[in-house]
Amino acid sequence: MAAISREEVAHLARLSRLAVTEEELDVFAGQLDVILQSVAQVGEVAAADIPPTSHSVPLTNVLREDVVTPCLTPAEALSGAPDADQQRFRVPRILDEDVAS
Repeated sequence: MAAISREEVAHLARLSRLAVTEEELDVFAGQLDVILQSVAQVGEVAAADIPPTSHSVPLTNVLREDVVTPCLTPAEALSGAPDADQQRFRVPRILDEDVAS
């Protein structure tokens, strides 16, 4: 695989809307070349008899079973509220009436 050129790095920077200096072009070209070579090596290792996977190890469901448990009554839930109205928490208004949603 050919090394990535400064012009290609500059093109990628323009597409990404990144401001890149002349010195950074050389640094990034070298770094991107190493990355591309590493990806190419991984591609060479892949064998046709190995199925593609999304994870390296099998995943199992780690969630617990749903169990119905008693919950708070509205009165218990509102017992520590500084202000309540019609079984709801009452909070200060933060928007004016004329603000559209």
